[in-house]
Amino acid sequence: MKLAILGSGQIVMDFLTMAKDLPDTELVAIFGIEAERPKMEDLKNTYGIGKVFTDYEEVLKDPANDTIYVGLPNHLHYAFTKQALLNGKNVICEKPFTIKSAELIELKEIAASNKLILIEAITTRYLSNYLAIKEQIPQLGDLKIIECNYSQYSSRYDAFKNGEVLPAFSPKAGGGALMDINIYNIHFVVGILGKPDSVKYLANVERGIDTSGILLLEYPICKVVCIGAKDSAAPIRSIIQGDKGSVVLNGPANICNSFEVNMNGQESQAVDKKVHPHRMYEEFCEFARMIAEKDFAKAKEMLEQSQVVMEIAEEALAGAGITLG
Repeated sequence: MKLAILGSGQIVMDFLTMAKDLPDTELVAIFGIEAERPKMEDLKNTYGIGKVFTDYEEVLKDPANDTIYVGLPNHLHYAFTKQALLNGKNVICEKPFTIKSAELIELKEIAASNKLILIEAITTRYLSNYLAIKEQIPQLGDLKIIECNYSQYSSRYDAFKNGEVLPAFSPKAGGGALMDINIYNIHFVVGILGKPDSVKYLANVERGIDTSGILLLEYPICKVVCIGAKDSAAPIRSIIQGDKGSVVLNGPANICNSFEVNMNGQESQAVDKKVHPHRMYEEFCEFARMIAEKDFAKAKEMLEQSQVVMEIAEEALAGAGITLG
């Protein structure tokens, strides 16, 4: 996979610290605005990136890359992904995929018609510990309750309270607690139970954006609560409860460091199937494989889950009176 990276923000910086370990990925370019050129030049030298671009058209014309990694702010995902697909590039797009589900449907159609791999970068779905949790589900019996809490006080919330609106809390930039961190909880649940019967979002809204909220998802026999907060902190964990036992994941759903299996009447068992210390390693290994093997079936499966998640997010925000973009 010959990768051109869009952006130089926090998620890209995090990715670059691990990229040297990826066996089938070459970093051929990084793109950003002109004001970011000095920073990108430093990243180029530090991480062995091929070229620095400040003109997106030039990135898309460059035959040295075959895949675009969109690590830009949320509201830019759709436009930059669409342009890349129309220029024959595979695309890995950071979460949340788009702001509106209709945008994702359009992107899926473009990718399919051009025989390109389109995928959302959402670590949860590819982590070995998450896959191991899914394997434990049958022995838990009938699932009754799932509770996911990802509450992490944002360093940007103080600025927001003082009147400075950064992208993390900007409705126009597609920010907010649900799209930033609760989205991981939604993926965690949808990967296990699929599409819910009903969606309700109880959000704490300040100046048009959700700073925290409780998402309620109803399934035929299982009830789900997904809590995401950027205005307060709490122990971060996810619990899956069945009538024969439970699974407890201590820590965020996008990291899945380890988990415990608690069967009724038995001692707790700790499980850790982690294959790499960095949470993004497994997903990018799988992205490279899908692109090399043109595994459109797997990409379609992942896109279908992303579509369900986008529909849940869209319904949740609309019900809470929140408009993004």
